Amino acid sequence: MDENALAKSAPKEDIQTHTNNLLKNVELLQQLYPNLQVDWGLLHWACVYHDLGKLHFKFQDRIKRIKHHPDEIPHGLLSLAMIDHKALKKMGYDKNAIKLLYQAVAYHHDRTMPSQNEQIEEEFAGLRSNFVRFQYDRLPGEYMADEIDQRYFSVNKRFYEERDGNLFFRFIMLEGLLNRVDYAASAYIPVESPNDFLPSSMDELMSCWQKEDKGANWNDLQIYMRNNPANNLIVIAQTGMGKTEAGLLWLGNAKGFFTLPLKSAINAIYKRITDKIVREKINKRVGLLHSDTYVKYLEQTEKDESISLDTYYTKTKQLSLPLTICTLDQLFNFVFRYRGFEQKLATLSYSKVIIDEVQMYSPELIAYLVLGLHYITRMRGKFAILTATLPTLFLDLLREQGIPFEPPKVFTNDKIRHSLKVLDKEINAKDIMTISRQYGGKKILVICNTIKSALKLYHQLGKETGKQQVWLLHSHFTKHDRAIKEKHILDMGKRESTQSGIWVATQIVEASLDIDFDLLFTELSDLNGLFQRMGRCYRNRILDIDYNCFVFTGGNKRCSGVGAFIDKKIHQLSKESLLGVEGVISEGQKVDMVEDLYTKEKLHDYYEAIKKNIDYVKSIQAYEFTKTEVINMFRDIDTVSVIPRGVYDEHEAEINEALNALKADYNGMDKIESRKIRAKARSVIADKTVDIPLYLAQKIVIKKIAINAYEQLSIAECAYNSQEGIIKPAIKTGGEDFLSHSF
Repeated sequence: MDENALAKSAPKEDIQTHTNNLLKNVELLQQLYPNLQVDWGLLHWACVYHDLGKLHFKFQDRIKRIKHHPDEIPHGLLSLAMIDHKALKKMGYDKNAIKLLYQAVAYHHDRTMPSQNEQIEEEFAGLRSNFVRFQYDRLPGEYMADEIDQRYFSVNKRFYEERDGNLFFRFIMLEGLLNRVDYAASAYIPVESPNDFLPSSMDELMSCWQKEDKGANWNDLQIYMRNNPANNLIVIAQTGMGKTEAGLLWLGNAKGFFTLPLKSAINAIYKRITDKIVREKINKRVGLLHSDTYVKYLEQTEKDESISLDTYYTKTKQLSLPLTICTLDQLFNFVFRYRGFEQKLATLSYSKVIIDEVQMYSPELIAYLVLGLHYITRMRGKFAILTATLPTLFLDLLREQGIPFEPPKVFTNDKIRHSLKVLDKEINAKDIMTISRQYGGKKILVICNTIKSALKLYHQLGKETGKQQVWLLHSHFTKHDRAIKEKHILDMGKRESTQSGIWVATQIVEASLDIDFDLLFTELSDLNGLFQRMGRCYRNRILDIDYNCFVFTGGNKRCSGVGAFIDKKIHQLSKESLLGVEGVISEGQKVDMVEDLYTKEKLHDYYEAIKKNIDYVKSIQAYEFTKTEVINMFRDIDTVSVIPRGVYDEHEAEINEALNALKADYNGMDKIESRKIRAKARSVIADKTVDIPLYLAQKIVIKKIAINAYEQLSIAECAYNSQEGIIKPAIKTGGEDFLSHSF
């Protein structure tokens, strides 16, 4: 151990050992992915030089807790003193390659930078005493400069896409992979694990199916995906055709990311994959990535003590697992090119991304998705879009961004599952009950566009049938109550279930919920939403009644949510598209109707709004934002967690106990144990929270309770019960009707 050259203090490790661990990870990366578009030699030298600035006495004083120097300069900048550019030139590296190396080393921790090279050079003298004693056989010599050669580096003069073109993308690969191996070495985990299990896992899945049904085999969709692993694919496939399995067959033995729009859908897919497909070594193979990952893993490791919680979580956060199931915001926020974005995009350059249910995204998120695919394919990554319906204008957006993809393929079968009756009136309990009695459905699903509309129907239907027969599901329940409700609707929605009753829900049931109801009653949102909702009825059954789906188009009034979060023009055109639709509707008809409606010609303003968003993100200068700023601004699905006043008052003692656990001083305690205590405390609080969109949170009265200098607990002034969720929120003066803007 070189005590004069410490890189880390907990556990203690010197620069030489840490750097050797980086180089081992480079070897592993090259072994698993030899064809990456990176100069492996340059990556080697970036690792060798990256932490030499830690030899400075100010860094050593801080890490040994001798003294903190407030004027300490980031060690990556100080490392530039030891880059032997003359030796590198002799090795054959040209000026651009050496500039790339300087920038990768300087910015591998992208912190607040000095404004001039001179401010960095003034600190070089503080390196010398430790450097002359530094022994490391990987260095080409004992070189140390007195000043930075400005041919290769000037602080804050960086590579930019518009000006530097390919150099910008070369820098992304070099910097991104340097950070990947650096963080992996610091966490003592492998930078990547091989995907050597998925094809055999899929074979085992099919063997299990064939034991139950000798005629079972992959369908046309799944065979198409399996046969086209090297291409970017866009597939439109009806509900129940096995899109998840198709995506995994396309993934094969590549590194992969599976993205979905909702946390509940992600949790369901993760459970399905780990229960049915990848059943061994899960913590080394499959990751779950969203804002509640740590708590989910905590629950899992309490059931299976063989899994190391901290290691599993770290591998997931560092994108080191072969297969990761995640939300769009966890992956695509790199489009803002925030400081440190390079490691995410470098990883995606050798990955395959599966995007499910694209029609669920807002215009803003569509813009980020399109721009993200532009960068991913530019870096040689691959994508597959698997969706039940696809707006035609989405394809135009991809083409405008120069994104390569195979011609879209449609997979439907001849099974007739749905017969649709269009009712040009407001959705109402009387019609729902009359029709339900006429058609004899035991399991009835009612979907409204807003919470306000859903609540109204819930109470009306309760009066008709008795509340014990009617249940309500929307986004404004606490996590604890929502989890119970989602399990209930999933259990009741199983085809073999003998339960009966009525579920009143909002559009949160549209995506990836594997439920099968007898009758569907829904407000019209738009055609995409309608056909998604119809997929929750007769999911895999052949139509055997006159009508099983009933859509209420509003009559002389707009359906709820139109103009709030449902586009007026799309709603009106959808309503017009349904004129003359009566009775049996095939899967092919649904695809054709969506293709005809969602064009850039018919939806010019909507299309231009998406393009405007793309142009806005493109106009942002790289490195303008920090990662934290981008996390806060990236998504309109950005939510604020609040505890309703009614819930807080009922559970005040339990919540305060959890708050005290979060505020406690854990100095001297094992870090992993203290992290578990905090995670459990957060889980207690999280169970009591409701996630509401940021723009709505700003309309209601909220009281703040400080957790620490950076976090607050938000108490929303509203009543709450587990049957209805949030009720009677206290609206600020001038605020709109809260529940009319919520789903």
